[in-house]
Amino acid sequence: MAAPLPIAWLNGAFVPLAEARVSPLDRGFLFADSVYEVLPVYGGRPFLFVEHIARLERSLREIRMRSPFGRPEWAALLTELVARNGGGEMYLYVQVTRGAEEGRNHALNPALAPTVFMMASPLAPLEESVSTHGVGAVTMPDERWGRCDIKSTALLANVLAKSRAVDAGETEAILLADGELREGSSSSVLVVKDGVIHAPPYGPEILPGTTRELALSLATRAGIATRVAPIGEAVLRAADEVMISFATRGVLPVTRIDGAPVGSGRPGPVWRTLAAGFDAYRREVAGTPLLPAG
Repeated sequence: MAAPLPIAWLNGAFVPLAEARVSPLDRGFLFADSVYEVLPVYGGRPFLFVEHIARLERSLREIRMRSPFGRPEWAALLTELVARNGGGEMYLYVQVTRGAEEGRNHALNPALAPTVFMMASPLAPLEESVSTHGVGAVTMPDERWGRCDIKSTALLANVLAKSRAVDAGETEAILLADGELREGSSSSVLVVKDGVIHAPPYGPEILPGTTRELALSLATRAGIATRVAPIGEAVLRAADEVMISFATRGVLPVTRIDGAPVGSGRPGPVWRTLAAGFDAYRREVAGTPLLPAG
């Protein structure tokens, strides 16, 4: 993984990332009392800005915090962070914690000033092998907490699941609970059967996916049918295609699960249509304002 880019933003100022410091009493450090968001940047422009900031705002509401900035302020800060790190292709990490107080107190303190941190990292190009061979995944039980719809920094269970996938030489861990598909350790999961894209419904156990929603919209635009409904484990394993979607990589084809091939064992036609649509959409929105006029 490439090192982050040199300039960060912390509590009101752009600073060298190597010099950024937060208190050890920050509630994000002590309790994971914080939420985060990740935005890809293409051609110097934060991608799906409104959708990502809307999800950040929702996560903050769910943990009883107000957003520290309005959307125009977020847009200005993120745009400047991109520029200060040279523009081009990258991704942005945004974290908001409840702040620091004098001691370790489980109860919420509404008087605290939040800690806001933002940094940028290089966006790795998609390997050529993905379009020809796809990526692999393993399945495992979903052992996360009960509010996965909040994009919380409490990611230990996700980290352990992802690490088990990497230990197996694969890209992602697909999480199952009560015989049904949930999502990946760091991605949304889409299943294709008989030309229809299936997606599990959102709920407390699944994070709403900005890239997933774009993928479903692009599918509709391309004339591909979509269906949001519970997906059983048997349906996942019998799929013609399986795809994972996440902000920093777009939509990837999963061609093997637990060592068994998915469909033909090669990236399928639905994924190729979505990948082409994703590239076209990036070009379509390049240079457009981050926020709608008015």
